[in-house]
Amino acid sequence: MHTSSPVLAIDNLSLEFPAYKNNVKALNGVSLHVNPGEIVGVVGESGSGKSVTAMLSMRLLPERSYRITAGSLSMLGRDMLAAPEKELLQIRGRDAAMIFQEPMTALNPTRRIGRQMLDVIIHHQKISAAEARLKAIALLRDMHIASPEQVLESYPFELSGGMRQRVMIALAFSCEPQLLIADEPTTALDVTVQRQVLLLLREKARQRGTAILLITHDMALVSQFCDRVYVMYTGAVVEEGGTVEVMGNPQHPYTQGLLSGLPEMVEPGQPLLTIPGQVPNLASLPVGCTFQERCPYVMPACSKRPNLNSINGNDQRKSACWLPVKELS
Repeated sequence: MHTSSPVLAIDNLSLEFPAYKNNVKALNGVSLHVNPGEIVGVVGESGSGKSVTAMLSMRLLPERSYRITAGSLSMLGRDMLAAPEKELLQIRGRDAAMIFQEPMTALNPTRRIGRQMLDVIIHHQKISAAEARLKAIALLRDMHIASPEQVLESYPFELSGGMRQRVMIALAFSCEPQLLIADEPTTALDVTVQRQVLLLLREKARQRGTAILLITHDMALVSQFCDRVYVMYTGAVVEEGGTVEVMGNPQHPYTQGLLSGLPEMVEPGQPLLTIPGQVPNLASLPVGCTFQERCPYVMPACSKRPNLNSINGNDQRKSACWLPVKELS
């Protein structure tokens, strides 16, 4: 049964990885939510914390490798940070599923696709092997795969990258989850196949009422496929809002920088614009705004870290920047 409450709710979550000298502060007060049936993007450079957020949401980070220092994380009303492993095994696949960047690392290379799909379906739905096989065939056919029986008899290495990702999408939808987390699901694919896979993902999610949390570094993908977007930098959300509003009128310098690097934002024949400098070391973050060393608008107030505040009283539109909105517009 689908709920009207957020399927994923993260509130002021901070996480660090213990290290020899300074702990790596991977998440710093992250708050985000995903409502039933919507597609939400989380975008940022490597090291922004987006993949850690995704992995933690499914409790897939190695236990004892990290420490939660603040905040909460709930999925479908359950406290995911306190859930025992037995409960997590039921949640994963049945209530929430995940698609990874490279399906070859998620699929077992020594087992046929059919055996892997049947194991998942039988485990969560408690049906016979014959029924599970029929469902697997129907799922693959629903992914626009012309010869599903042939795919079931194949090993992962015998399929193309795009076909393997279609299999992963079929697996993810096999138990009708309410939430699907897709972590860079098209990075390993060429541009044409990327679009096909994302269109398929959106189509099937809309048909089933499944919410999607799309993790990506690509603002162009967010603009085409997401209802809302969270922009992350150094483990924190620096801007959030409806995709149209964020893309059309970014209110944080980092978001502006990401957008200015898109080919469609540059005149023909001109070089692509890039954000100068490097992402700070998460084990020794600077005092104040963590973007100040790369920011064209830096000013004295940036020595103090800004909160993520509503823009013009709109709680659905927020930015973490000291500069007044009108000066960034």
